[in-house]
Amino acid sequence: MSTESLPSRAKTVIIGAGAVGCSIAYHLTELGADDVVVVDQGPLPVTGGSSTHAPGIMFQTSPSKIQTKTAHYTSRLLKDAGVYTEVGGIEVARSEERMDFLRRRVEWATSYGLPEPQLLEPKEVSERLPLVDEEEILGGYYSPTDGQVAGTDALQWYIETSSARFFGDTEVTDIETGGGEIQAVVTDNGRIECDRCVLATNNWAYQTGQMAGLDLPITPVEHQYVVTDPLEELRGNEDAIGDATAGLEVPGDSQITEFMAQPPDRPVGRDQDNSLYFRTHGDGYGLGSYNHEPLVVDPDEMGKNDEDSQASVHSFTEKHWTKATHPDREKSPQQAFDELLPATEGKDFRVTENGIFVYTPDGMPVLGETAAVDGLWTGLAIWWTHSGGYGKILAEWMENGVPRLPSGPVDTSGIHVNRFEPHAGCKDYFTDRGGKRYEQVYSIVEPRWQPDDHRGLRVSPFYGQQQELGAEFYQSGGWETPQWYESNADLVSKYEEQIPERDGWQGVNRSPIEGAEHLHTRENVSMFDMTTFSSIMVEGEDAGDFLQRICSNDMDVDTGRVRYSTMLNEGGTILADITVARLDEDEYMVTTGGGNSPGIHGSWLQEHAPDTVSVTVEESAKCTVGLWGPKSRLLLQRVTDADVSNDEFPYFSCKRLYVGDVPVIALRVSYVGELGWELWAPSEYGQKLWNTLWEAGQDLDVRAMGGGALESMRLEKGFRLWGTDIDTDVNPLEAGLPFAVDLDTEFIGKEALVEAKEEGIDTEVACLTLDDSTDVMLGGRPVLADGEAVGYVQAGDYGYSVGESIAYTYLPSEYADAGTSVQIECEGETYDATVRDEPLYDPGRNKIIR
Repeated sequence: MSTESLPSRAKTVIIGAGAVGCSIAYHLTELGADDVVVVDQGPLPVTGGSSTHAPGIMFQTSPSKIQTKTAHYTSRLLKDAGVYTEVGGIEVARSEERMDFLRRRVEWATSYGLPEPQLLEPKEVSERLPLVDEEEILGGYYSPTDGQVAGTDALQWYIETSSARFFGDTEVTDIETGGGEIQAVVTDNGRIECDRCVLATNNWAYQTGQMAGLDLPITPVEHQYVVTDPLEELRGNEDAIGDATAGLEVPGDSQITEFMAQPPDRPVGRDQDNSLYFRTHGDGYGLGSYNHEPLVVDPDEMGKNDEDSQASVHSFTEKHWTKATHPDREKSPQQAFDELLPATEGKDFRVTENGIFVYTPDGMPVLGETAAVDGLWTGLAIWWTHSGGYGKILAEWMENGVPRLPSGPVDTSGIHVNRFEPHAGCKDYFTDRGGKRYEQVYSIVEPRWQPDDHRGLRVSPFYGQQQELGAEFYQSGGWETPQWYESNADLVSKYEEQIPERDGWQGVNRSPIEGAEHLHTRENVSMFDMTTFSSIMVEGEDAGDFLQRICSNDMDVDTGRVRYSTMLNEGGTILADITVARLDEDEYMVTTGGGNSPGIHGSWLQEHAPDTVSVTVEESAKCTVGLWGPKSRLLLQRVTDADVSNDEFPYFSCKRLYVGDVPVIALRVSYVGELGWELWAPSEYGQKLWNTLWEAGQDLDVRAMGGGALESMRLEKGFRLWGTDIDTDVNPLEAGLPFAVDLDTEFIGKEALVEAKEEGIDTEVACLTLDDSTDVMLGGRPVLADGEAVGYVQAGDYGYSVGESIAYTYLPSEYADAGTSVQIECEGETYDATVRDEPLYDPGRNKIIR
């Protein structure tokens, strides 16, 4: 902790000295960064944020790989620091549905490398947690390395260990930017010019973002926690209260900070069926509850410390403890705890709080450099559980250009600050969605679950026609995207022998119509709405040279040609896979996926473009129809004067043409492995485009096709999906994309990729099929060989054309050869599977290039 005056300049300023800001500072300086300054509006280390009022419980297992990996890294880091108590964690089940969920916990933990996850019988739970009534539970999930971090001690350790300079009682009043770059951080104690600034303000993220002109969609929400009076059953467990904050300035009630710093003496517990968790505090029990209606705090109203309270601790609202206010829970927190931990019944509380922490619309953290302001980075919406890991990831990203943990590069698609849609910054939207994520935090969320609020935000020009066809809309990136169409229900009987019945968890929110649409497209012609995909126009005299530097493939193509490529980061891992169409000498159209792709990929191109190149992200400016199937040429030729024969319009070429009256950029590419085109048109022409194709194709039995069919078709063909099969955690050689790399050209990431190739690629993508089952494999489930986890399912679906259940994974090279036998664990069952050569469908490409 610095005693000097606030400097007028620093290379890096971190705003926020809680768990996240301290972790970022520690990891930056560990990597050799110098001149790092950390400021916070509160005293150090008890700043008034959530880091010292949180009970510090760390359950590491998550369906998300990056959440699990960052949690495990955090627990190891803080254990080595001596501020983490590793007592294990037990999650109990009070329903059969929850027991199924706990089996999934074991599978996720196995996939992502947590040590020794196991299921427990009720008696085994009560042996470790004697106060739990075993008659109330069906069993439990035990993770032996779960535990608790002492927040105050951990913050002090970070501050004392890091070579960064820390300044408390320093309120940030403005963030100065100019020319799209960070310039300075203004505080009530002075102005600090800087090259980089990191927002690590969690509860105040929206407010600090506003200072830089950003609408960060981060919602503060209240959360209840109490500590009981002493329990007779815990007599003898008394620990001294008052040591953790000795000599420290503590805003508000110091008892809260003191009790949260106390380590538990037995496993920490969760009762997710009732949205509860618990841990010991000496001779009392700490009881935490998500079991109440979301108590959303207006992000503009997050206040400051005063003489009586910490800024992020609100008064305890007793009604949310004694009454059942959660929309999905029948019991109140009090009733549920009385049943599970009878010793706590009727006890008064020594400590009570409604502590505040934050949620994003998708429940994931916010990391990375903002697209709007160069040099302005974010490390937000992160809890103690993951703070060490995300601090490491962000520090590596800032210093070396590659987000990574010691185990290797990480997937950033789900955590990137630029992933949010244009509407996500609306306060009503993100506070509603943040509240919903709070409500769901311990819920069993079904595969393909869909929200029911804020729907119809983004619709393609084809929305009216899709409604008439009975589209089952799923929301993706705010877009309403058809998953299947009820109008195609008549096809199910035609193909019923090729469509397996689905039941159980793997069949939830699926329809046999998806399989029927898949098979129909293989035989006839279908129209797929690709409007969620984005076009990025790259223009200017140096556009070709720029794309060559950005893309891993050789981009020296003739006008009218299309090339598939990857974009890599400095570490040689995949930032995006893109299709590039050369429309004219100095005009290119780059196409990428929907969802978070426009923000992440578009900002990367804009950031790296020289002044002589214009990059325009056309999110929503164009609508697109995928016209696919063996009859697609016949249909397209009916509605255009252009020659679309194979000789005049070959595979991976492009043309400007008219579909009826509609001006279209047509790309001869297909994401389903059939003859076909992508037809890109200005959005205002969309209805006319759809109707022209639809009316001309009626005698060809043209059908609309949804996203369910697309997924199974692309897996049969082995086409990759960014954010699922490929991302910044793999390089294109590992991903089986050597054809997208030309090492005779110069591009970002080449040096690292060449180094990886020379060292040897020891992990490879692998296509698996089940030996004797048609069940669908779910993402994140472990792949086993010789009794050990060697990978996990990246994507899985049933291949209706090949008649096999398909799963894609990455395996150590010694297991990646075709013919190798492996197993997949999914939903408590073990499936035999075999590595196969890919693609499974039409390996000679006879269908797609005819």
